[in-house]
Amino acid sequence: MAIRTQEDSNEIMSEINMIPFIDVMLVLLIIFIITVPVIKHAVNIDLPRASTQKVHDKPANVRLSVDASGSYFWNDTKIEDAEFEQRLTLAAAMDPQPELHMRGDKDVRYERVALALSAAQRAGIKRIGFITEPVAP
Repeated sequence: MAIRTQEDSNEIMSEINMIPFIDVMLVLLIIFIITVPVIKHAVNIDLPRASTQKVHDKPANVRLSVDASGSYFWNDTKIEDAEFEQRLTLAAAMDPQPELHMRGDKDVRYERVALALSAAQRAGIKRIGFITEPVAP
């Protein structure tokens, strides 16, 4: 504890108070530490080289529908049974081969759907998918 006398108060303080300066510098340092990673937003990536091979386009899917009377529809166009097997053979010969999406009416006889599946298998169709509607809750 220092006791001041009358003589001490008249003297001019000749030292610089460094504490506020140090506080400001620490705050600025923290701000720079936080903002520098945000400013640098580039990511160094070693990208692969592109090939010169031709990319095969995926063919359009074939929609095969069987209505309640047992008629076949190839992409929404009605076809006869003989033409149906010819179209399956042509689709199987395509490169790349299209996917066959089958849609059957709920009232159609299973025999018509089974005949379509066996004809697709005989033609050489490799990918067959069944399209259904979700059950309402």
